[in-house]
Amino acid sequence: MANEDKKNFNAMLHDSKDMPKFQTITDQKSIEKYGGSRMYFAPPIDYDKVMKLIPYGKVITVGKIREYFAELNGADFTEPITAGIFVSIAAWASYQRSEDETPYWRTLKANGELNAKYPGGVEAQKEKLEAEGHTIIQKGRKNIKYYVKDYESVLFDLM
Repeated sequence: MANEDKKNFNAMLHDSKDMPKFQTITDQKSIEKYGGSRMYFAPPIDYDKVMKLIPYGKVITVGKIREYFAELNGADFTEPITAGIFVSIAAWASYQRSEDETPYWRTLKANGELNAKYPGGVEAQKEKLEAEGHTIIQKGRKNIKYYVKDYESVLFDLM
């Protein structure tokens, strides 16, 4: 995202954009990739609510949140692009509030990867996670990415 200091992320968080909603996809490659044709769109506030459930010392991935929404709503999968955007909106909305914090740093990308789009980027998320006892590892030579070591052992299970 760009110009974060000029955006009202709490307003974005509460704009449901006519969600929740379902869509039936017909693209065969997508159906095979996601395991079905019934796609669910969760509103931004729902991501925030789930992210608030993650306790100190635990983490969750955006993928696990998407799986939870799909199962909860009888869909084959939850739309992945809006999921990533809405998780970032929840993070920035929390950052802009003076109270009612969402521990967004506990929500990771796939495979335990840290999210560069969070407030303060990877360094701020790394610092918060390390303060909770997590070990962060660096992978890659050119395109360096950071991951929570053994993140699977500390994944929070919503289901």
